[in-house]
Parts: sequence; C-alpha cells; structure tokens
Amino acid sequence: MAHGLHRAQTPEPAGARAAAARYALLPLRIFLGVTFVYAGIDKLTDPAFIADSGAGSIGQLMNSVRDASAIPALVDLALRDPSLFGYAIAGGEIAVGLGTLFGLLARLAAFGGALISLSLWLTVSWQSDPYYYGNDLAYLMAWLPLVLAGAPYLSLDSVIANRRARHGQQLYG
Repeated sequence: MAHGLHRAQTPEPAGARAAAARYALLPLRIFLGVTFVYAGIDKLTDPAFIADSGAGSIGQLMNSVRDASAIPALVDLALRDPSLFGYAIAGGEIAVGLGTLFGLLARLAAFGGALISLSLWLTVSWQSDPYYYGNDLAYLMAWLPLVLAGAPYLSLDSVIANRRARHGQQLYG
C-alpha cells in the first residue's frame, strides 16, 4: 500500500454539499417532531377522543379496528382502559415530538416514535388496502433514519456530548 494507506479514504464534501449532508435529517426531525407534538395535543384537547366510548372516542376507534388488526390482543390490551391508553398515546406522542425537536435523547425519542407508529400500523391502519394507503407505515419508515443517526447537529444531545468531551467524559459509552 502506497504511503501507508490501510483503508480507502473518501474526501469530505466541501461547502454547500457538506452543509446539506450535515443537516439532511433536520427537515425530517422538524416534520416528525411538530407532527407528533400536534397529534398529542390534539388528542388531549379533544374530550370526545379521550372517552372510553362514544362517537370519536379512542374506545370506539379500538373497537372498530379490533377484528381487522394484525394483533387483536394488542387492541384488547388498549380496550382494558381506553381512556388511559388514549392519555398514554397522547403523552408518548408529545414526549417523542419534543425529544425529536430539541434533539434530546434523540435516538430514544425516535425509537419511541417508531414504536408508536408500528403499534398504530399493526392495529389502526393494518386493514388499509393497498398497504401504502395507511400512513402509519410511512411514519414508521420515517423514524428509522433518526433511530440510526440520532440528532448530531443542532440538538441538545450534541451540546451535551461537546460539553462532556471538553471534560473528558463520554455521553454514550
């Protein structure tokens, strides 16, 4: 090997290409973060949604999708206390959305978003035919790059990591 190169080296992109590559996931973070915060707040401020039964309630929704879902047992679990499940989903969406927007525990937040999207796909939108009409599958796929990459730029995670690096500590061991 010439000049001691032991592996292929790719030059770093410069200028605008470098900035675009660095911030490529930022629009996805903003979209998913805002959408999940909005979805959670929308659920919490809709008294009909949080109800155990009745028009527009989480209980009615769960009952209507139970037999067509991929995992009816998951729906049955939600139907034990639909109101509590509604609050849990709304709170989870807000926590995931805020974590994603601020880039705080970004991989964990994205994983939570992926789990919420997966559970909704397997229950609420499973019966969509063709499958790509169900938006929960698209949300699940949108979360995966953030699960893998986290929020390395413009995030509280990066601020914490930089601060720990200056003090000789690692954020992720």
